[in-house]
Order: sequence, then structure tokens, then C-alpha cells
Amino acid sequence: RMINLAELTPYILCSICKGYFIDATTITECLHTFCKSCIVRHFYYSNRCPKCNIVVHQTQPLYNIRLDRQLQDIVYKLVVNLEEREKKQMHDFYKERGLEVPKPAVPQPVPVSRGRPRKVLGSVFRIPPELDISILLEFIGANEGTGNFKPLEKKFVRVSGEATIGHVEKFLRRKMDLDPACQVDIICGDHLLEHYQTLREIRQAIGESAVQDGLLVLHYGLVVSPL
Repeated sequence: RMINLAELTPYILCSICKGYFIDATTITECLHTFCKSCIVRHFYYSNRCPKCNIVVHQTQPLYNIRLDRQLQDIVYKLVVNLEEREKKQMHDFYKERGLEVPKPAVPQPVPVSRGRPRKVLGSVFRIPPELDISILLEFIGANEGTGNFKPLEKKFVRVSGEATIGHVEKFLRRKMDLDPACQVDIICGDHLLEHYQTLREIRQAIGESAVQDGLLVLHYGLVVSPL
């Protein structure tokens, strides 16, 4: 029998952008699916599934997502001209900026001893090797007069070991919308850190006492300096 597209629409819509799946990507922990660009953007701010709120991964949720090519093929077959429109938009986007249009990745079949070759899909996102330090930013409070500030949404961050405490402070100021008069103190263990110190130097100098579950733990407090 003929099936009305409206009956299937709830199963092929991204709950983040409310549009049809584009590069359908599934979270391996809970099997909820979203557009690839939507879920990657969401994980920049949170490590939880936007649909069921499960913690996908404590520090790197992007490790636990996979492209769902079969579902994407179904969406393209159900929604007339969707694939052609997406290809045209992508082509126009790169052409307007004078960039080479990327070629779609084709999964390579892996030889097996018996039966048909099966396709193995890799992770959607790979962490660059230069981002070699994972940090946990823990808030230790603020003194009176610091005013209202926006809580830090993402306390797990992966950065280069060459990043300095000055970079961490700038990150906190931008994410928390801090007033310039507000002083940010960053502490590791019992050590008040200086702006010029790199994260790699801090980890080497303080040792395992600064590390928790593979994360370099940094505490930060907010202070308003007296006039």
C-alpha cells in the first residue's frame, strides 16, 4: 500500500533543527539520530544527548557518534529532490568562496573469510593529535561584588598542551561574559598559576596529583579587586 510521507516524517526529522536528516548521525550510547552538523554543534556546549539527556561521554562525546548511511539513503528516497538540493547548496557554498568541493567519502569494504564483504564505518570526528591535554574546569566561587555572570556550560575542554593559563582565562571570560574588572584566579592543586605557564609545563611540574581520570584539573575563582 502507498504510505503517506506525513506518517514517516516524525522518524526522519532532526529534533534539533526540525528539518529532514542531512548526514544522519547516530549516538552510539542511546541510538538517537540527528543531522551531523546539528549534533557536532550541540556537543560543543554539552556532553549530553539533546533528546534523552544521557551523558554520551564525559570529555569527548564526538567519539561516540557514527554516520547512519542506511537511514540517510532512506530519507533521500522518501523526500523528493532533497539530495539534489543539498548537493547544489554545498556546491554553491564552496564555489562562492573559491574552494574545492570535497568529494564524498566512500567506505572501503573489508575482506572477510566467508560471505559478502561488509562495510566498516569509522568515527565521524577525529581529535587532532595536537590537542593533547584534556582539562576539567571546576568553579570554586566568587567574592561579593562580582555581579551576575553566566555559568560555564562546558567544563570539559580538550586543548593543546602549548596553551597557557592566559588562554584559559580568556576562554572563561568569553564564555561567562565576565566584567573586565573581575579578576580570574586559576589554581592547580595548591598552586596559583601564572598567565605565562603552559598546560604541559603545569602537568609535568605538579605531576599526578593534578590529574583526575586523565584530566588536568584546574579550579577557578572570581574576585573583584578593590579600587
